[in-house]
Amino acid sequence: MHILVTGANGFVGQNLVRRLLQDGRVGSDAKPFSTLTLVDIGFEAAALDPRVRQFSGSIADPETLNVAFAQPADYVFHLASIAGGAAEKNYDLGLAVNLHASIAILELLRKQTVAARLVFASTVAVYGAPMPPLVDDSTPMRPGLSYGAHKLAAEVLIQDYSRRGWIDGRIVRLPGIVARPPASSGLLSAFMSDIFWRLAEGKEFVCPVSPQAVAWWMSVRCCVDNLLHAASLSAEQTAERRDYTLPVLRLGITELIDGLAVVFGADRRALVTYDPNEQLEAAFGRQPPLDAAAAQRTGFRHDGSIEALIAGAMANSQ
Repeated sequence: MHILVTGANGFVGQNLVRRLLQDGRVGSDAKPFSTLTLVDIGFEAAALDPRVRQFSGSIADPETLNVAFAQPADYVFHLASIAGGAAEKNYDLGLAVNLHASIAILELLRKQTVAARLVFASTVAVYGAPMPPLVDDSTPMRPGLSYGAHKLAAEVLIQDYSRRGWIDGRIVRLPGIVARPPASSGLLSAFMSDIFWRLAEGKEFVCPVSPQAVAWWMSVRCCVDNLLHAASLSAEQTAERRDYTLPVLRLGITELIDGLAVVFGADRRALVTYDPNEQLEAAFGRQPPLDAAAAQRTGFRHDGSIEALIAGAMANSQ
């Protein structure tokens, strides 16, 4: 069995790869895999596990994809993307990676003799902002950023390629995943992770949304659980639907700070000051209740509690 992961050196990708190597198997049949192909711009070190093949390069480069997909894939986790803020600043790059490369991957999979299971990491940015008072499975998708538009276009194509039997697609729309290591990720929502690290280290944090802000949260551990669950869905389940907006914890920023103070020390509350940015607050601080009924019926889940969110966010984060 051959598994391929794009964006394998990213935050979610590294955590997914760690779990795959630990478990040694994936999918509803739980067969062990023999080859794990990792694709990303670069890797910090060569892989030591003999099951792993690493390919450095942009997925927007046809040669990188042709080499990586030379061996037919049984499972593909397509995580690579140019995030919202970076895609807004560089439209051509966002279009090339988020949409054109996704189409190229679909075309390579279409040429396989056996339909691969493709787990596609989409985004709640497909809903745009401001969101309606309630988001549920019938909420129209009206992306307000190029990133969301490109992800939605890829979703439509994955549905069509799956309808034709060329792939077996599963689409999961991810919220803000925490706690990403402090870095220039291009994510407008980076502050949602930064607050974990700053308070864990006992450092001051200037919050770019107000104390009244409310957001959707998911730990990286829970995210990986959901990606693996998507890969395990049966043919009967994907016949019902292939796209899922995942369940989330909906927490106010002060609720999160209180939770972090319980874990890291009551003095952490005094480290937080506020300097709200209206654009950020509109996009990430006014997120309404989310009814993810279809995803929950299918076995997807959220972290369950603030305590579990914090534990899952900080565990094995790189």
